[in-house]
Amino acid sequence: MSYIIINKEVAPFVTHIQINRPKELNALNLELMIELKDALLELENDDEVRAVVLSGNDRAFAAGADIKQMAGKSSIDMLITDQFKIWDQIKKFKKPLIAAVSGFALGGGCELAMLCDMIVASETAKFGQPEIKIGVIPGAGGTQRLTKALGKVKAMELILTGEFIDANQALDYGLVNHVVPVELYLSEAIKLASKITAMSPLACQLAKEAVNRSFETNLEEGLHFERKNFYLLFSSQDQKEGMSAFVEKRKPIFKGN
Repeated sequence: MSYIIINKEVAPFVTHIQINRPKELNALNLELMIELKDALLELENDDEVRAVVLSGNDRAFAAGADIKQMAGKSSIDMLITDQFKIWDQIKKFKKPLIAAVSGFALGGGCELAMLCDMIVASETAKFGQPEIKIGVIPGAGGTQRLTKALGKVKAMELILTGEFIDANQALDYGLVNHVVPVELYLSEAIKLASKITAMSPLACQLAKEAVNRSFETNLEEGLHFERKNFYLLFSSQDQKEGMSAFVEKRKPIFKGN
């Protein structure tokens, strides 16, 4: 059984990946994460794919990690398995990655959604890091990304109590981009991806890289990185096409080179 379903060309240059463990509320086991990592690596090298939408189903994006797979392990077991190296590889995916979230996005599911570049949520979405309730803490970036998204005091409250927030709270806190009815969350995410795929693929890649760098460096270093990527794009045909189209008052045709 495959733990993910890949739907190519759900819109021009857009691929949809669906997490497929419905009986387990899409709990993220090691095999699923390896499949997801491998799929993204393949799509990264596919010129016909410029953005990816990642979803679960209406009931759950992912309700957490697979606790049964970890419960009996020791610290050394976890260190040797090093499951988070897969997350690091997914983080390096160069193309825009949009999470379409409905239902539960908890623990590892919340961390996976935050690993994406943008989040479109249904009105039923629930976000949280409840690891504290089973005697551990978030391990795939939850303490870091939730704090950067929500601020220290709100992230501290959610992580130390294990409480959830709903979709509208997540929108108010700046965790998600849009909240829509449950029947629209996937189509809205694909629509957002389509807006992005109409732009220069190279510019999108370098813009994503620069925005992500802002979380890892100080302002001066971030500005230097942004400027380097800005100058680099002037070697692309997309830059020539984009600026020519602007001057000629026509729609540009970007080819990703």
